[in-house]
Amino acid sequence: MPQALEITVTAPVVSFRNPLYDGLQVGLPCPPPSTVGGLLAAAAGGWDRVPSTTRFAMAFHAAGHGTDLETYHPIAAPGTETNTTIKDRDFLARTTLTVWLTDDLDRWERAIRRPVWPLRLGRSQDLVAARTTRVELRPAAGFQGRALVSDTLSATTGTRMRLTTAVSHDRSRTRWEGYRYAADGSSARIDSALATPTGQAVAMLPPTHPDQFLAD
Repeated sequence: MPQALEITVTAPVVSFRNPLYDGLQVGLPCPPPSTVGGLLAAAAGGWDRVPSTTRFAMAFHAAGHGTDLETYHPIAAPGTETNTTIKDRDFLARTTLTVWLTDDLDRWERAIRRPVWPLRLGRSQDLVAARTTRVELRPAAGFQGRALVSDTLSATTGTRMRLTTAVSHDRSRTRWEGYRYAADGSSARIDSALATPTGQAVAMLPPTHPDQFLAD
């Protein structure tokens, strides 16, 4: 059976701002794939140490959520004064992110255990803890659970969202794609091709590496 590296990332508080709402601090219920790809790149020491073909599957759970206040510093036009203000900020509490990698397991196991850069999820102050384990995958369909999955998969349920898959090196270009996520979990069986021994679907997401923009 194929083997995967299962990475479990935990954090007491995280926040993922939805960039589709300009000027507002609307939060996402889970991290977009580009954010998780950035976490892996930080562990490896930068995107130049990540194979451009790297793909992963992921699931996410937050035990709670809330809204607090944050000082907001919008970018002002040259020569004008910044209009600093206070805005609501959505946050998620007691979170667990699970990532499955099926290639270069030894490389990623070393990177997560001894990351080059501090591991964060979302904002720069949201530091995380991470641990790894090896799991045997079954070549079978699995239940969706709290996995983030492509909305092109049949039989998926949950909220449909437009999320960032990849961001170019100079951050001038962004690749968006459709995903589904059920924050309370979904019992739907989906054609993920791989599943954990507990039946959790391991649905690989598109590559997040910024080098994909070089071919456009």
